[in-house]
Amino acid sequence: MPTPTDSRRPGWQLLMKTLRPQRKGVALGVLAGLFWTGAKVTVPKLTSLAIDRGIARDEDGQLLKWCLIILLAGVVAGIFTGLRRYQAFSIAWRAETDLRQRLFAHLQRLHFAFHDQAQTGQLMARAASDVQQVHQFLTMIPITISNVVTMVAVTVILLLINVKLAVLALCALPLINIFAKKFSSQVHPASVQLQAELADLATVVEETITGIRVVKGFGAEGVQDARLVDRGDRVFGRAVNLAGIRARFNPILDFLPAIGLVAVLYFGGRQVLEGNLTIGELVAFNVYVVMLIPPLRMTGQLVAQAQRAVAAAGRIDEILSTDAAIVDDPKGAKALPPGQGEVVFDNVSFAYVQGARPVLHAFDLRITPGEAVAIVGATGSGKTTVARLLPRFYEIDSGSIRIDGADIRGLRVKELRRNVGIVFEDTFLFSDSIRDNIAFSDPLTTQDKVERAARLSGAHDFIQDLPEGYATVIGERGFSLSGGQRQRIALARAILADPRVLILDDATSSVDPTKEHEIREALTEVMKGRTTIVIAHRPATIALADRVVLLDDGKVVAEGTHQGLLQTSERYREVLARQTGGAPLGAEVEEVGA
Repeated sequence: MPTPTDSRRPGWQLLMKTLRPQRKGVALGVLAGLFWTGAKVTVPKLTSLAIDRGIARDEDGQLLKWCLIILLAGVVAGIFTGLRRYQAFSIAWRAETDLRQRLFAHLQRLHFAFHDQAQTGQLMARAASDVQQVHQFLTMIPITISNVVTMVAVTVILLLINVKLAVLALCALPLINIFAKKFSSQVHPASVQLQAELADLATVVEETITGIRVVKGFGAEGVQDARLVDRGDRVFGRAVNLAGIRARFNPILDFLPAIGLVAVLYFGGRQVLEGNLTIGELVAFNVYVVMLIPPLRMTGQLVAQAQRAVAAAGRIDEILSTDAAIVDDPKGAKALPPGQGEVVFDNVSFAYVQGARPVLHAFDLRITPGEAVAIVGATGSGKTTVARLLPRFYEIDSGSIRIDGADIRGLRVKELRRNVGIVFEDTFLFSDSIRDNIAFSDPLTTQDKVERAARLSGAHDFIQDLPEGYATVIGERGFSLSGGQRQRIALARAILADPRVLILDDATSSVDPTKEHEIREALTEVMKGRTTIVIAHRPATIALADRVVLLDDGKVVAEGTHQGLLQTSERYREVLARQTGGAPLGAEVEEVGA
């Protein structure tokens, strides 16, 4: 189990790495803070001179002179306060923007297996609240440095004015340091727990909103309310616990400087009466002691915010330090060679979980250029896995997959996926215009190409009937459209990408059977001359393929034409019968073969 120090180290390292590009900004902020400190710490001394020379001695014109000088010092302090805060927030916003972009880019690079296990709400919390915690801490850095310089400068000035009195005033500082260390040891684990609970809360909200149709469909609003209340209560408990820790520490910060202030008033007053200290020096001394209180109070805020930022940065680092499993070959990835889309699966074995039973085992399949092959099988037979392995969404355990003679593991990942188009069963559309959804792979493409892709997919007519046509903005995930409309737009998106190999992963499952004929001719046109893998359940879609491959237990157990397998393979007839809702070898199967 890692020690508390070990658990904080990644967070601190990420904070330092994030700050490194902002070195110039930090330096400017610190410089502005030094000028602010210089102007600030001169005011009590100037006040002392104004009292001793302009009031006590009543020297002619001295009071006005010192008042004007104090005013000038205040103007300088005000200007550099603004510059210091501007630099502080500039540093924080630049760092936050950079960190969020790094996190977003890395999340896109991470492999499918990572996203299979990661919770969207957790990832959103890291990109939102965790990054915000880092932002708030970075904002405090230039301000904190100038406060530290102020404390040092004030301490030196106090010692120069009167050593004994300074020792009395500063006797509480070592105690503050002791309490700060104790505070830090308590606040870090509490901050980690709070950030984790906030992420859990975000997960419940995200899942409820994303799955609102399921929630409403089952009348489960109360269930989700209860989950949110439970997570909210946990957040409340952690937040109150953290507030309690800070509440115990802040009074100490208020009380300890007050001890020094009382000592200064009492012993300094006696020295004034004895003639060893002027009234102006005593006033300045008291003002300097009071100046120590805000920086000391900020010490508690800084420690608390630093611990929350470290906890948040550590959670962000968990993602950034996760290596992407599917990357270009570091020895030199190659471009996809010229070809017409020959696909070969050679003795491929694959399991989603290491050590588990393989989904595909010794799987062999060769698809000739331009051939359309339908992969059919019962649920869990591995047919969808075939579609996921070809674009290298997952890494195979053994064997090889080749496109036009090139092993996909040696190809550039981005180029491979641009040449393997896939239409998923679970259609996802973005909250954007229909035109931009279709042109997702090439946003700068012409409108003519967009409309051609829509016509081929059978989407053009219904798009034209929409109020704004191709400019119509669809709702989140495209739920303002029917399932069939969404799948036709997704098909158009894949067609426009013009891939060398097209995969239709049950792409007609949401199309009403009575309207399936509307896109069947379009599919035939799209598939003509293009290597196509069709994963389907409906006989009418399967029949579009030149060859049908039957999978069972991760292996090819039969292959041939649709009509040929209906006549020769009992297992094929059973699979089709189950998928069409009929009984094995029954009348519905006969009708399918007709």
